[in-house]
Amino acid sequence: MQQSKWMILTIIIACQLLVVLDASIMVTAMPQIGRSLHMSTTSLTWVQNSYILAFGGFLLLGARAGDLLGRRKILGVGIGLFSLTSLLAGLAPTAEFLLVSRACQGFAAALATPAALALLSASFTEAKERSKAIAMYSAVSAAGGSIGLILGGFFTDFISWRVGMFINVPIGIALLYLVQRFIQKTSTRTGRFDLWGGIVSVLGMTALVYGFVQAADHGWGKLETWILLAAGMVLLAAFVLIEARADEPIIPLRLFASRQRSGAYLGRFLLVCGNFSLFFFIPQYLQNVLGFSSLEAGLAFLPFTGAQFGMMYLMPGLLHRFGNRKVLMAGLLLAIMGTVWLSRIVFVQVPFFPQMFILLAIMGIGAGLAFQPLTALGLSDVDSRDTGAASGLINVAHQSGSSLGLAVLITVFEAAIRSDPSSKLLFAHAISNSILGSVVFLTLALVAARFCTQRVR
Repeated sequence: MQQSKWMILTIIIACQLLVVLDASIMVTAMPQIGRSLHMSTTSLTWVQNSYILAFGGFLLLGARAGDLLGRRKILGVGIGLFSLTSLLAGLAPTAEFLLVSRACQGFAAALATPAALALLSASFTEAKERSKAIAMYSAVSAAGGSIGLILGGFFTDFISWRVGMFINVPIGIALLYLVQRFIQKTSTRTGRFDLWGGIVSVLGMTALVYGFVQAADHGWGKLETWILLAAGMVLLAAFVLIEARADEPIIPLRLFASRQRSGAYLGRFLLVCGNFSLFFFIPQYLQNVLGFSSLEAGLAFLPFTGAQFGMMYLMPGLLHRFGNRKVLMAGLLLAIMGTVWLSRIVFVQVPFFPQMFILLAIMGIGAGLAFQPLTALGLSDVDSRDTGAASGLINVAHQSGSSLGLAVLITVFEAAIRSDPSSKLLFAHAISNSILGSVVFLTLALVAARFCTQRVR
């Protein structure tokens, strides 16, 4: 791989790591954030969701912006805005200020991420180099959540949760310099933004997530819950109609004409629905049941992260020998088996080592096997004019799965613990039920991958 290409890949991976780990860096800091900004448990869920929803909701618009205005320019704008809003989030004097800053961070990430992935696709055209680049990108995308947990725990225990936001500023400034220095200007196109499509998609996903959060907080008997869920479904249906009729949609529906691409987007969405939720529930279990500190809860994910990164080096050989489909199936099966076993261990409250340690490593191997084939299949046979949109769809599936999966499984958790929130036994039972909910999502991902990639090697 040429030195210039290596530098481009380094910039893209650093950018992706920056925006992905910010989805989880607050998880182990939640108790401290709640105390310092006087936020309730329900309010704290929006520290995550305000970022993830804006990130996932505006990704399609960000991808379109890169196509029309130039990917290097949009990547730079996204990184710059991300650095500024990170600074504001770290300085937040109130809960409301923090949530708005986190939402603006998500919007900035939505500009930078699809531009970065599109630049990767355009820079690495030779099959072997592209496979290696996608392997590294996928490993960082999937493992960023674990890294965020560790960093968030360290900063929370030894300094302050605010440092997790401040650290983005010097990194962002360095990336801005490297983008201008090593990435050449990209072509622009004439066209229009599908602004209504972007707004309606964000409102639809927000309504759905808010509906599930309301159900977790107040139960399913509230009329407001059902109104929000219905509004979310209607708005998302309206989004599809807008895209079908728009002259220049942010998501060309022709991308779904390929069954394997559709299966890759759906499979990624379902995989992340189950996978990301574990990053929220397991640290809560470790801290509230086993008595771990914030840093210890973050470090507990090292076997998952280490295994996932380790697979990055094995993936090119595995894919060459077995193909995307077989490797994907094996990864999902490993993830399912590890998660089922983990739910039983959590239920009986066994010590972390060795059982949970081994299972997290197995689940990390499964995730490492699954994410790269899903990325490759999502970009397969895409016309050059749709590269940005396809890249955006991959990330939309990832971020939408993060927010909606967590919102759904929080209702499972709250239903199990509502009778006695102070009981450790009941808390462990509720975590176990939530992890079983993750198994359902992972199994659906396996089914989607099985039937939508039948003819893929």
